[in-house]
Amino acid sequence: MQLIPRQGRHLEARSSDGHTVAALRGELDLVLARRLRPELDALARESDALTLDIRGLTFCDATGLGLLVRCAERTRERGARWRLLCDQPRILRLIRLTALGDLLRPEAAPVEAASGASAARTHRPE
Repeated sequence: MQLIPRQGRHLEARSSDGHTVAALRGELDLVLARRLRPELDALARESDALTLDIRGLTFCDATGLGLLVRCAERTRERGARWRLLCDQPRILRLIRLTALGDLLRPEAAPVEAASGASAARTHRPE
């Protein structure tokens, strides 16, 4: 199944071969979480592998965190793969303080980029 690409001010999603990457931007608070919930539910329901990239978020409150948890749980319940990309210290701290690290499993950068980082460091163009 091929998902219809979604693009908006706060959510951009693209899908290829069952793998969906959805990027969130802005402040994930009560208002935005309510607006994004149906879209993220659909992505979790339709994707074989879902990567949620929240590196574009500037804020996340408890409601936003709850939406991330809902998305992770629904994705995994179906047996689909889940990834959360996050590099903001405040959001990572919120995840750690709420003991949701094992469920959300945030990553700072895509695994592909991390594996190529050492090669990039060893080869520096002059």
